[in-house]
Amino acid sequence: MRKADSMEIPLILRRLGCAFAATLLCPTLVVADPVADFYRDKNISLYVGFPPGGGYDLYARVFAPHFTRHIPGNPLIVVKNMPGGVGVRAAGFISTATPQDGTSLGLFLDATTLAKALGGPGDFKPDTLTWIGRIVPTTTVSVAWHTSPAQSVEEAKSKEIVIGASVAASSSSFIPLALNDLVGTKFKVVRGYQGSASEALAMERGEVHAIGGISWDVVQASKRDWIAENKIKILYVHGTRRAKELPDHPTIVEFATSEKSRKILALLGSGPDIGRAIAAEPRIPPARAAALRRAFMATMTDPAFVEEMQRRNLGIDALSGEDVQKLVESVVATPQELIDQAKGYLQP
Repeated sequence: MRKADSMEIPLILRRLGCAFAATLLCPTLVVADPVADFYRDKNISLYVGFPPGGGYDLYARVFAPHFTRHIPGNPLIVVKNMPGGVGVRAAGFISTATPQDGTSLGLFLDATTLAKALGGPGDFKPDTLTWIGRIVPTTTVSVAWHTSPAQSVEEAKSKEIVIGASVAASSSSFIPLALNDLVGTKFKVVRGYQGSASEALAMERGEVHAIGGISWDVVQASKRDWIAENKIKILYVHGTRRAKELPDHPTIVEFATSEKSRKILALLGSGPDIGRAIAAEPRIPPARAAALRRAFMATMTDPAFVEEMQRRNLGIDALSGEDVQKLVESVVATPQELIDQAKGYLQP
């Protein structure tokens, strides 16, 4: 090799090194992000399966402006109400009538997956939706009035108590019926009440001894005297995991007497675990799904979001999109024999 050539090689390497350093230091050189490029200047529609003004609607409207800050490209999120089948219509819409590109999200009733698994209506499959994450589980409890003959599930095995419920497809009805069959309780379920508010009034008046299901948030917000004056006893918590705010109270699966009964009760209690969860279309590109899931979890710890949720007395107990997906898939994969038995508790 000639001497001149040997001197040129280090010079070339030094120039290449300087050029590489310049690309790192120059603020005008930006690495392309296809997800950000896609979402920039776009709108995302967040369909809520309820009318304006309810709890699900409130969660969606508080969540949306914080979520957008963490999505690459910062798209505008527009909350749209699509009532119908407490989420069935919205779930079907984002499954079949949207571009499947990550611009349509949904927030449905926690029991929408269970209802579909049990053969309910709707043009969608819960396990094919792209679950983005859960903001908070729904904490629903069955409570007995302080004058009730039975003050616990154990006591209800030997003493009949009357439980107020709404309709056959409501957990306020099918869970106590399942406990009767699987655990040996003696709950007498009286249906026909128009939701937990009328059930609560009936219990206070002495028409029934207990309520089949009421949101613990509602109790804390509008029935504080029940707690302060020890007017109620919590019989059980709907769901499979103890509620963060009620760690000393058992869930329905804890009363199971066999593996089969545990699986059936876990199926019937799956709704609260799924909770207030956000889903996207079934067939969105994987990179966008991953970006939305990362953005969701970042939102859950965003100080501004946390502060607003606390100020509004709204809970956060997040679950990742991947974990919600597994939970939904486990519900859908329940053996048909157990599905058929569970359906029996929902008969009119």
